[in-house]
Amino acid sequence: MIVGAQKPISEIKQIIAPYQKILLLGCGTCVKTCFAGGEDEVAVLASALRMVCKTEGKEIQIEEQTVERQCEDEFIQESAPAAARNQAILSLACGAGVQAMARRFTTTPVLPGVNTTFMGVLEKPGLFTEECSGCGDCKLAVFGGICPFTRCAKKLLNGPCGGSQNGHCEVSSEIDCAWHLIIERLKALGQLDNLRVYHPPKNWAASLSSGPRKLIREDHML
Repeated sequence: MIVGAQKPISEIKQIIAPYQKILLLGCGTCVKTCFAGGEDEVAVLASALRMVCKTEGKEIQIEEQTVERQCEDEFIQESAPAAARNQAILSLACGAGVQAMARRFTTTPVLPGVNTTFMGVLEKPGLFTEECSGCGDCKLAVFGGICPFTRCAKKLLNGPCGGSQNGHCEVSSEIDCAWHLIIERLKALGQLDNLRVYHPPKNWAASLSSGPRKLIREDHML
């Protein structure tokens, strides 16, 4: 899932400063799971902003709404009436959601209330870890389901650098060495021979290096 963290309220205050009527719009999927932008976070942030503005003598009207996903038009449409009633939308979605909203509501400012951080997993309550870089050329089958592009600080493809100690990265003792994890995983799977294959330098053409990407599924297009 996409992991993000809500912006500091001081920054949000600056972003919404020019507006008196704001739609505070939550997203009920990824950012809800990481406690950045679901219905509960919308309610808490709206209350905090009202309190701050009242303390500073600024008049503000905040309308609260949460849709299932801000990155899909069928859910975005649910917010159209509320968007029309307000001067700006403060979105608590990821960056993709903010941009999807901006494409839909071309004459209404759509403001980000969340810093999108990475694609990751929930390891345990309150702990999210980065697992995928969206490189466009997945090699997880080779590396035992562990991504060296993302998990190795040096993005090495042909084994560890030699700087790790006791299974931890030399960058930080709090980071597991990705290659230690890969080797242990392949050993458990009986696939250590995977490491005998040389992997040439990664071709980043499938990643952001070639500009914004598209995925086209003609079988789903109308």
